[in-house]
Amino acid sequence: MARVAVYRKEHFNAAHRLNNPDWADDKNASVFGKCNYANYHGHNYDLIVRVTGEVDPATGFVIDLKVLSDIIRDEVLERFDHKNLNLDTKEFKDINPTAENIVIAIYHILRSKLDQSLDLHLRLYETDRNFVEYPV
Repeated sequence: MARVAVYRKEHFNAAHRLNNPDWADDKNASVFGKCNYANYHGHNYDLIVRVTGEVDPATGFVIDLKVLSDIIRDEVLERFDHKNLNLDTKEFKDINPTAENIVIAIYHILRSKLDQSLDLHLRLYETDRNFVEYPV
């Protein structure tokens, strides 16, 4: 069977603060810089979701992109868009909401909603120049 990758791009806005509570203020400021501001700061995140699998001969789809869009909206955007990741989400209650940790959290959320026969890969842009991918 032919394997094909399909992509869905989404966008969300969120605030966060990078801070290690076990460190002194000066060390947090030194390591995290502007990302350590006590009053938080925000990003306009772009999320690219790649799903790879065999093309279903009955539908011609790897996955119905409307279904994928709905899963991303319901499970990721509703959870993270216009939220303070440190204060408003359970995923980052005890984990620093770095781009690396955000993409891992999103991966696990989406992985649990997709058929196991499908491969999942994410790219998360924190800025136009900074992005992370998971898994690698």
